[in-house]
Amino acid sequence: MLTRHQDTELKMTESVSAMTCRTSQLARIFTPLFLTLLLLATVAKAETIETAAREAFIFDMNTGAVLLEKNADDLMAPASMSKLMTIYMVFERLKEGSLKLEDTLPVSEKAWKKGGSKMFVEVDTRVSVSDLLRGIIVQSGNDACIVVAEGLGGSEEAFAEAMTSRARELGMAKSTFHNATGWPDPDHRMTARELGILAKHLIQDFPKYYTIFAEKEFTFSDIKQGNRNPLLYKDNGTDGLKTGHTEESGYGLVASAERDGRRIILVLHGLDNASERSRESERLMEWAFREYNNYALFKAGDVVDNARVWLGDKDTVPLTVEEELTVTMNRQARKSMTAKVVYNEPVPAPIIKGTPVAQLVISAPEMETVTVPLVATEDIAQPGLFKRLTSAIDYLVFGPSVN
Repeated sequence: MLTRHQDTELKMTESVSAMTCRTSQLARIFTPLFLTLLLLATVAKAETIETAAREAFIFDMNTGAVLLEKNADDLMAPASMSKLMTIYMVFERLKEGSLKLEDTLPVSEKAWKKGGSKMFVEVDTRVSVSDLLRGIIVQSGNDACIVVAEGLGGSEEAFAEAMTSRARELGMAKSTFHNATGWPDPDHRMTARELGILAKHLIQDFPKYYTIFAEKEFTFSDIKQGNRNPLLYKDNGTDGLKTGHTEESGYGLVASAERDGRRIILVLHGLDNASERSRESERLMEWAFREYNNYALFKAGDVVDNARVWLGDKDTVPLTVEEELTVTMNRQARKSMTAKVVYNEPVPAPIIKGTPVAQLVISAPEMETVTVPLVATEDIAQPGLFKRLTSAIDYLVFGPSVN
């Protein structure tokens, strides 16, 4: 339940105006009903847990809260993790209807000859998009990536340019793609943060096709290969996404897991070997779920507080959040969470419904302060001249009324 304790008013001076802070203590949180609510993005303060990864980025997808970041904005060689962008391009074509799973694409000699991890397609044959997706996602096939790139872009080079352009539109400002496979190239670069952004888009934008990431094996041309994602074989809710490895990049993983409606996305890069990748990813995924949780504070339309009104036809105006508000925080820190409603008092009429009137400021240990606008829930008109005069006199003589 939500318990409010009205503190004495705190007078703060900003320039020549007085600002009143009305403070609430959120002591005991929350009913099971509230825990099902989603979500306005808030950011937990990334904790300084140690990791052997050279780059790391872990966040709660429901709220956007960053739980761990280490060199998250450094450009790095993503290896096969950049195949996620290739997959995004295919998923997008499927969703818009210009491509179908049963469509087939031709296998060129370039694709057939490509080294590294392979789906083992045969030159001068045609392979279905459904099989090619599994060849990329499950088997990490470089040959399958080139078949897709040539089939959709005309050439791998043109397809890589389209990948970069689409990445910019998705908010990935640093990522640059020079091939469809993640093959070593000094100009083929991504960041851990942008791999996380890409993973979020794959999950949110394509729920129909995202389920392929959870498939543990795929057989093509009588060759069965297992999914390289080590977390898929753990009982921890993992259902995607992609590993990567080259000599330059080391061992990396983009993974996502969901438990009780809460989803974590993890990006690790630069680990020494596959065993370390498996251990470190499992440890950090467990840490993210164990140490942090999401707490729903207010539903859209909930009255958070009432602001005093100056010269209006009502003395107060109810304030609410426009969207449901959920914060991610350390489980131990939630007991110390506080919320303050801050506004210039009194609020002059007229007030139009939906107008931002105040700010809700939420703070807790190990969490960055969250500031959310509060809007008026109703219109407040100005009264007649006589009422305005008497109200002004009352205010000047007796001060603001206590509500």
